[in-house]
Amino acid sequence: MTDDQQRTPTETRSLDALEQRPHAQVFDGEPKTVRLALEEGDEIAPHQHPDREIVFHVLEGRVSIALGDDDHEHEVAAGDLIRFDGAQDIAPTALADTTAVLVLAPRAAAGDEAA
Repeated sequence: MTDDQQRTPTETRSLDALEQRPHAQVFDGEPKTVRLALEEGDEIAPHQHPDREIVFHVLEGRVSIALGDDDHEHEVAAGDLIRFDGAQDIAPTALADTTAVLVLAPRAAAGDEAA
């Protein structure tokens, strides 16, 4: 690591200690990391996260995620992960009380991808 590169600090957080609902930011900085807590039947209105790639990890519960113009909803259960482009409409609906962690990573610029 060169002197001009910054090290990411090592941090630990307890998801149980996060009080904000339904979204709580887990860590400051990049990549953006969010805890999502939904009660059965809760819906998040369609929205986008342009310039982000998203990893959605369901820790407990079950959620249906409508993505873009896709007629298929993606059901994700405890222990499952789904990765998708944030530049499309995203609309999760809790099928049970659900806790998930989302990592919203900045999209790499063309040619910046690591081999």
